[in-house]
Amino acid sequence: MSETTTTGAPDLTAWICPAPLRDHPRVVMGHGGGGALSAELVQHVFAPAFGGPALSQLGDSAQVSLGGARLAFSTDSFVVRPLFFPGGSIGDLAVNGTVNDLAMSGARAAYLSCGFILEEGVEVSVVAQVAEALGAAARSAGVEVVTGDTKVVEAGHGDGVFINTAGIGLIPADVDLRPQRVVPGDVVIVSGAIGVHGVAIMSVREGLEFGVEIQSDCAALGGLVEAMLAVTPDLHVLRDPTRGGLAAALNEIAAASGTGVVIQERIVPVPPTVSNACAILGLDPMYVANEGKLVAFVPREHADAVLDAMRAHPLGAEAAVIGEAVETHPGMVVARTGLGGTRVVDMPIGEQLPRIC
Repeated sequence: MSETTTTGAPDLTAWICPAPLRDHPRVVMGHGGGGALSAELVQHVFAPAFGGPALSQLGDSAQVSLGGARLAFSTDSFVVRPLFFPGGSIGDLAVNGTVNDLAMSGARAAYLSCGFILEEGVEVSVVAQVAEALGAAARSAGVEVVTGDTKVVEAGHGDGVFINTAGIGLIPADVDLRPQRVVPGDVVIVSGAIGVHGVAIMSVREGLEFGVEIQSDCAALGGLVEAMLAVTPDLHVLRDPTRGGLAAALNEIAAASGTGVVIQERIVPVPPTVSNACAILGLDPMYVANEGKLVAFVPREHADAVLDAMRAHPLGAEAAVIGEAVETHPGMVVARTGLGGTRVVDMPIGEQLPRIC
Protein backbone atom coordinates (compact mmCIF):
# COMPACT_ATOMS: atom_id res chain seq x y z
CA MET A 1 0.00 0.00 0.00
CA SER A 2 2.90 2.35 0.67
CA GLU A 3 6.60 2.77 0.08
CA THR A 4 9.33 4.32 2.21
CA THR A 5 11.82 7.08 1.52
CA THR A 6 15.58 6.62 1.69
CA THR A 7 15.43 7.70 5.35
CA GLY A 8 13.03 4.87 6.18
CA ALA A 9 10.05 7.16 6.81
CA PRO A 10 6.76 6.37 5.05
CA ASP A 11 6.45 8.15 1.69
CA LEU A 12 2.83 9.30 1.85
CA THR A 13 2.96 10.55 -1.75
CA ALA A 14 3.30 6.93 -2.88
CA TRP A 15 0.13 5.78 -1.12
CA ILE A 16 -2.44 4.45 -3.52
CA CYS A 17 -5.90 3.05 -2.94
CA PRO A 18 -7.43 2.56 -6.38
CA ALA A 19 -11.21 2.45 -6.49
CA PRO A 20 -12.16 -1.03 -7.73
CA LEU A 21 -14.59 -1.29 -10.60
CA ARG A 22 -17.98 -2.45 -9.42
CA ASP A 23 -18.27 -4.79 -12.42
CA HIS A 24 -14.78 -6.18 -11.90
CA PRO A 25 -14.62 -9.83 -13.04
CA ARG A 26 -12.18 -10.77 -10.27
CA VAL A 27 -12.23 -10.35 -6.51
CA VAL A 28 -10.57 -7.16 -5.31
CA MET A 29 -9.72 -6.01 -1.79
CA GLY A 30 -12.84 -3.84 -1.70
CA HIS A 31 -15.03 -6.96 -1.77
CA GLY A 32 -13.99 -7.58 1.84
CA GLY A 33 -14.43 -4.01 3.03
CA GLY A 34 -17.99 -4.08 4.32
CA GLY A 35 -19.19 -1.49 1.81
CA ALA A 36 -21.11 -1.54 -1.45
CA LEU A 37 -18.80 -4.09 -3.08
CA SER A 38 -19.24 -6.50 -0.17
CA ALA A 39 -23.01 -6.06 -0.36
CA GLU A 40 -23.01 -6.78 -4.08
CA LEU A 41 -20.95 -9.94 -3.59
CA VAL A 42 -23.42 -11.18 -0.99
CA GLN A 43 -26.46 -10.16 -3.05
CA HIS A 44 -25.35 -11.59 -6.38
CA VAL A 45 -23.18 -14.56 -5.40
CA PHE A 46 -23.75 -15.89 -1.90
CA ALA A 47 -27.43 -15.17 -1.18
CA PRO A 48 -28.71 -16.80 -4.41
CA ALA A 49 -26.50 -19.83 -3.79
CA PHE A 50 -27.48 -20.34 -0.14
CA GLY A 51 -31.04 -18.94 0.07
CA GLY A 52 -33.24 -19.24 3.13
CA PRO A 53 -35.22 -16.74 5.23
CA ALA A 54 -32.70 -16.62 8.08
CA LEU A 55 -29.90 -15.58 5.72
CA SER A 56 -32.08 -12.87 4.20
CA GLN A 57 -31.95 -10.93 7.50
CA LEU A 58 -28.33 -10.01 6.70
CA GLY A 59 -27.75 -8.66 10.20
CA ASP A 60 -24.65 -8.84 12.38
CA SER A 61 -25.94 -12.25 13.45
CA ALA A 62 -28.76 -14.51 12.29
CA GLN A 63 -31.80 -14.87 14.53
CA VAL A 64 -33.10 -18.43 14.45
CA SER A 65 -35.43 -20.66 16.49
CA LEU A 66 -34.42 -24.07 17.81
CA GLY A 67 -36.44 -26.18 20.23
CA GLY A 68 -38.54 -23.19 21.22
CA ALA A 69 -35.54 -21.01 21.98
CA ARG A 70 -34.55 -17.88 20.06
CA LEU A 71 -30.87 -18.01 19.20
CA ALA A 72 -28.44 -15.56 17.71
CA PHE A 73 -25.81 -17.27 15.55
CA SER A 74 -22.82 -15.53 13.99
CA THR A 75 -19.52 -16.32 12.31
CA ASP A 76 -16.60 -14.08 11.41
CA SER A 77 -13.08 -14.39 10.03
CA PHE A 78 -10.12 -12.28 11.11
CA VAL A 79 -7.14 -11.46 8.90
CA VAL A 80 -5.71 -8.40 10.64
CA ARG A 81 -2.16 -7.30 9.96
CA PRO A 82 -0.15 -6.92 12.19
CA LEU A 83 -1.21 -9.73 14.53
CA PHE A 84 -0.46 -7.60 17.60
CA PHE A 85 -1.25 -3.90 17.90
CA PRO A 86 -1.71 -1.29 20.64
CA GLY A 87 -4.74 -2.32 22.67
CA GLY A 88 -5.16 -5.85 21.37
CA SER A 89 -4.35 -8.66 18.96
CA ILE A 90 -6.00 -10.89 16.41
CA GLY A 91 -6.92 -13.17 19.33
CA ASP A 92 -8.84 -10.40 21.09
CA LEU A 93 -10.58 -9.45 17.84
CA ALA A 94 -11.62 -13.04 17.16
CA VAL A 95 -13.54 -13.19 20.43
CA ASN A 96 -14.83 -9.65 20.73
CA GLY A 97 -15.92 -9.40 17.11
CA THR A 98 -18.17 -12.44 17.33
CA VAL A 99 -19.41 -11.65 20.85
CA ASN A 100 -20.38 -8.17 19.64
CA ASP A 101 -22.20 -9.52 16.60
CA LEU A 102 -24.34 -11.61 18.94
CA ALA A 103 -24.85 -8.67 21.29
CA MET A 104 -26.28 -6.60 18.43
CA SER A 105 -29.19 -9.07 18.43
CA GLY A 106 -29.57 -8.63 22.18
CA ALA A 107 -28.04 -12.03 22.90
CA ARG A 108 -25.41 -12.79 25.50
CA ALA A 109 -22.79 -15.02 23.90
CA ALA A 110 -22.66 -18.51 25.39
CA TYR A 111 -20.31 -20.61 23.26
CA LEU A 112 -17.72 -20.04 20.56
CA SER A 113 -15.98 -22.22 18.01
CA CYS A 114 -12.50 -21.31 16.86
CA GLY A 115 -10.67 -22.24 13.64
CA PHE A 116 -6.98 -21.41 13.12
CA ILE A 117 -5.43 -21.27 9.64
CA LEU A 118 -1.66 -21.20 10.10
CA GLU A 119 1.01 -20.48 7.54
CA GLU A 120 3.89 -22.95 7.36
CA GLY A 121 6.91 -21.39 9.08
CA VAL A 122 5.09 -19.20 11.59
CA GLU A 123 6.71 -19.46 15.03
CA VAL A 124 4.83 -21.70 17.46
CA SER A 125 5.48 -19.07 20.15
CA VAL A 126 3.49 -16.56 18.09
CA VAL A 127 0.61 -19.02 17.76
CA ALA A 128 0.75 -19.58 21.52
CA GLN A 129 0.60 -15.82 22.18
CA VAL A 130 -2.43 -15.47 19.95
CA ALA A 131 -4.15 -18.46 21.58
CA GLU A 132 -3.47 -17.09 25.07
CA ALA A 133 -4.89 -13.70 24.11
CA LEU A 134 -7.96 -15.39 22.62
CA GLY A 135 -8.52 -17.46 25.74
CA ALA A 136 -8.13 -14.46 28.03
CA ALA A 137 -10.58 -12.42 25.92
CA ALA A 138 -13.12 -15.25 26.04
CA ARG A 139 -12.89 -15.49 29.82
CA SER A 140 -13.24 -11.72 30.14
CA ALA A 141 -16.34 -11.76 27.91
CA GLY A 142 -17.88 -14.66 29.87
CA VAL A 143 -17.97 -16.99 26.89
CA GLU A 144 -16.55 -20.50 26.49
CA VAL A 145 -14.60 -21.79 23.49
CA VAL A 146 -15.99 -25.33 23.10
CA THR A 147 -14.73 -26.58 19.73
CA GLY A 148 -12.18 -25.73 17.07
CA ASP A 149 -10.06 -26.74 14.12
CA THR A 150 -6.55 -26.14 12.80
CA LYS A 151 -5.29 -26.12 9.23
CA VAL A 152 -1.83 -25.32 7.85
CA VAL A 153 -1.17 -23.84 4.41
CA GLU A 154 2.15 -23.78 2.55
CA ALA A 155 4.62 -20.96 3.16
CA GLY A 156 3.71 -17.97 1.01
CA HIS A 157 0.02 -18.91 0.88
CA GLY A 158 -1.08 -17.21 4.09
CA ASP A 159 -0.06 -14.43 6.41
CA GLY A 160 0.99 -16.11 9.63
CA VAL A 161 -2.34 -16.61 11.39
CA PHE A 162 -5.95 -16.31 10.23
CA ILE A 163 -8.81 -17.07 12.65
CA ASN A 164 -12.48 -17.87 12.22
CA THR A 165 -14.87 -17.82 15.16
CA ALA A 166 -18.56 -18.68 15.32
CA GLY A 167 -20.81 -18.08 18.29
CA ILE A 168 -24.28 -18.71 19.65
CA GLY A 169 -26.32 -17.02 22.35
CA LEU A 170 -29.90 -16.78 23.62
CA ILE A 171 -32.07 -13.81 22.71
CA PRO A 172 -34.47 -12.72 25.52
CA ALA A 173 -38.12 -13.22 24.62
CA ASP A 174 -39.01 -9.51 24.84
CA VAL A 175 -36.12 -8.25 22.67
CA ASP A 176 -36.60 -7.58 18.96
CA LEU A 177 -33.63 -5.77 17.43
CA ARG A 178 -33.71 -5.29 13.66
CA PRO A 179 -33.48 -2.30 11.31
CA GLN A 180 -37.05 -2.75 10.05
CA ARG A 181 -38.27 -1.48 13.43
CA VAL A 182 -36.65 1.94 12.98
CA VAL A 183 -39.20 4.75 12.57
CA PRO A 184 -38.89 8.51 12.02
CA GLY A 185 -38.17 10.21 15.32
CA ASP A 186 -35.85 7.50 16.63
CA VAL A 187 -32.75 8.94 18.29
CA VAL A 188 -29.31 7.83 17.06
CA ILE A 189 -26.77 7.22 19.83
CA VAL A 190 -23.13 6.20 19.43
CA SER A 191 -21.41 4.64 22.44
CA GLY A 192 -18.15 6.57 22.18
CA ALA A 193 -15.31 7.89 20.06
CA ILE A 194 -15.14 6.55 16.50
CA GLY A 195 -12.25 5.63 14.21
CA VAL A 196 -9.90 4.54 16.97
CA HIS A 197 -9.26 0.93 15.95
CA GLY A 198 -8.53 1.61 12.30
CA VAL A 199 -6.10 4.42 13.07
CA ALA A 200 -4.38 2.32 15.75
CA ILE A 201 -3.77 -0.45 13.20
CA MET A 202 -2.52 1.95 10.54
CA SER A 203 -0.15 3.74 12.90
CA VAL A 204 1.61 0.46 13.69
CA ARG A 205 1.48 -0.91 10.14
CA GLU A 206 3.04 2.18 8.59
CA GLY A 207 5.31 3.19 11.48
CA LEU A 208 3.53 6.52 11.96
CA GLU A 209 3.81 8.54 15.15
CA PHE A 210 1.23 11.07 16.29
CA GLY A 211 2.78 12.23 19.57
CA VAL A 212 0.80 9.73 21.67
CA GLU A 213 0.13 6.04 21.14
CA ILE A 214 -3.32 5.35 19.75
CA GLN A 215 -4.86 2.29 21.40
CA SER A 216 -7.46 0.13 19.66
CA ASP A 217 -10.95 0.27 21.19
CA CYS A 218 -11.29 -3.53 20.88
CA ALA A 219 -13.74 -4.68 23.58
CA ALA A 220 -16.68 -7.02 24.19
CA LEU A 221 -19.93 -5.04 24.31
CA GLY A 222 -22.25 -7.62 25.88
CA GLY A 223 -22.31 -5.91 29.28
CA LEU A 224 -23.06 -2.51 27.75
CA VAL A 225 -25.96 -3.94 25.73
CA GLU A 226 -27.36 -5.61 28.85
CA ALA A 227 -27.27 -2.27 30.68
CA MET A 228 -29.19 -0.66 27.81
CA LEU A 229 -31.79 -3.43 27.66
CA ALA A 230 -32.26 -3.20 31.42
CA VAL A 231 -33.66 0.30 30.84
CA THR A 232 -36.05 -0.92 28.16
CA PRO A 233 -36.16 -3.97 25.89
CA ASP A 234 -37.76 -1.71 23.27
CA LEU A 235 -34.54 -0.71 21.53
CA HIS A 236 -35.08 -0.77 17.78
CA VAL A 237 -31.69 -1.71 16.35
CA LEU A 238 -28.03 -1.98 17.37
CA ARG A 239 -24.99 -2.21 15.13
CA ASP A 240 -21.26 -2.38 15.77
CA PRO A 241 -19.66 -0.17 13.10
CA THR A 242 -16.68 -2.32 12.14
CA ARG A 243 -15.72 -2.57 8.45
CA GLY A 244 -16.91 0.53 6.65
CA GLY A 245 -17.17 2.41 9.94
CA LEU A 246 -20.10 4.43 11.23
CA ALA A 247 -21.03 5.49 7.69
CA ALA A 248 -21.61 1.92 6.51
CA ALA A 249 -23.64 0.99 9.62
CA LEU A 250 -25.92 4.01 9.27
CA ASN A 251 -26.43 3.45 5.54
CA GLU A 252 -27.32 -0.21 6.08
CA ILE A 253 -29.91 0.74 8.69
CA ALA A 254 -31.36 3.55 6.56
CA ALA A 255 -31.68 1.26 3.53
CA ALA A 256 -33.27 -1.62 5.48
CA SER A 257 -35.69 0.60 7.39
CA GLY A 258 -36.68 2.89 4.53
CA THR A 259 -36.08 5.97 6.68
CA GLY A 260 -33.65 8.81 6.28
CA VAL A 261 -30.93 9.52 8.84
CA VAL A 262 -29.63 12.96 9.80
CA ILE A 263 -26.54 13.30 11.98
CA GLN A 264 -24.89 16.40 13.42
CA GLU A 265 -21.31 16.08 12.27
CA ARG A 266 -19.82 18.41 14.90
CA ILE A 267 -21.12 16.28 17.80
CA VAL A 268 -19.98 12.90 16.46
CA PRO A 269 -17.23 12.02 18.99
CA VAL A 270 -13.88 11.91 17.20
CA PRO A 271 -10.75 12.13 19.40
CA PRO A 272 -8.21 14.79 18.37
CA THR A 273 -5.59 12.09 17.77
CA VAL A 274 -7.90 10.28 15.35
CA SER A 275 -8.95 13.52 13.68
CA ASN A 276 -5.33 14.59 13.21
CA ALA A 277 -4.26 11.18 11.95
CA CYS A 278 -7.13 11.05 9.46
CA ALA A 279 -6.24 14.53 8.23
CA ILE A 280 -2.66 13.41 7.59
CA LEU A 281 -3.70 10.16 5.93
CA GLY A 282 -6.56 11.65 3.91
CA LEU A 283 -9.20 9.53 5.66
CA ASP A 284 -12.70 10.31 6.87
CA PRO A 285 -13.26 9.10 10.48
CA MET A 286 -16.85 8.22 9.54
CA TYR A 287 -15.51 5.39 7.35
CA VAL A 288 -12.78 4.06 9.67
CA ALA A 289 -13.47 0.78 11.46
CA ASN A 290 -14.21 0.40 15.16
CA GLU A 291 -14.03 -2.74 17.29
CA GLY A 292 -15.52 -1.64 20.60
CA LYS A 293 -18.30 0.78 19.74
CA LEU A 294 -21.98 0.48 18.86
CA VAL A 295 -24.63 2.67 17.29
CA ALA A 296 -28.22 2.45 18.56
CA PHE A 297 -31.58 3.64 17.23
CA VAL A 298 -33.76 4.24 20.28
CA PRO A 299 -37.39 5.42 20.60
CA ARG A 300 -37.29 9.08 21.59
CA GLU A 301 -39.21 8.50 24.84
CA HIS A 302 -36.48 6.14 26.07
CA ALA A 303 -33.44 7.98 24.70
CA ASP A 304 -32.46 9.97 27.82
CA ALA A 305 -32.66 6.96 30.14
CA VAL A 306 -30.75 4.73 27.73
CA LEU A 307 -28.06 7.40 27.29
CA ASP A 308 -27.69 7.71 31.08
CA ALA A 309 -27.32 3.92 31.42
CA MET A 310 -24.69 3.86 28.68
CA ARG A 311 -22.67 6.66 30.28
CA ALA A 312 -22.76 4.79 33.61
CA HIS A 313 -21.00 1.83 31.96
CA PRO A 314 -17.22 1.95 31.35
CA LEU A 315 -17.65 1.15 27.64
CA GLY A 316 -20.27 3.86 27.16
CA ALA A 317 -18.83 6.72 29.21
CA GLU A 318 -18.47 8.90 26.09
CA ALA A 319 -21.86 7.99 24.58
CA ALA A 320 -23.51 10.79 22.63
CA VAL A 321 -26.70 11.51 20.72
CA ILE A 322 -25.59 12.26 17.16
CA GLY A 323 -28.82 12.43 15.15
CA GLU A 324 -32.22 10.99 14.36
CA ALA A 325 -34.23 8.98 11.86
CA VAL A 326 -36.42 11.13 9.60
CA GLU A 327 -39.17 10.72 7.01
CA THR A 328 -37.35 12.69 4.31
CA HIS A 329 -34.72 11.26 1.93
CA PRO A 330 -35.55 7.60 2.78
CA GLY A 331 -32.57 5.26 2.61
CA MET A 332 -30.10 8.14 2.69
CA VAL A 333 -27.75 9.40 5.41
CA VAL A 334 -26.89 13.10 5.53
CA ALA A 335 -24.67 15.08 7.88
CA ARG A 336 -25.21 18.65 9.02
CA THR A 337 -21.77 20.22 9.01
CA GLY A 338 -20.33 22.65 11.52
CA LEU A 339 -20.62 25.42 8.93
CA GLY A 340 -24.35 24.91 8.54
CA GLY A 341 -24.19 22.97 5.29
CA THR A 342 -25.30 19.45 4.48
CA ARG A 343 -23.40 16.58 2.91
CA VAL A 344 -24.46 13.11 1.91
CA VAL A 345 -22.70 10.32 3.80
CA ASP A 346 -22.57 7.62 1.16
CA MET A 347 -22.10 3.90 1.59
CA PRO A 348 -18.40 3.24 1.06
CA ILE A 349 -17.57 1.36 -2.13
CA GLY A 350 -14.65 -0.63 -0.76
CA GLU A 351 -12.42 -0.10 2.24
CA GLN A 352 -10.15 2.79 3.25
CA LEU A 353 -7.91 0.57 5.37
CA PRO A 354 -7.69 -3.11 4.36
CA ARG A 355 -6.80 -5.98 6.71
CA ILE A 356 -7.82 -4.25 9.93
CA CYS A 357 -10.06 -6.97 11.39
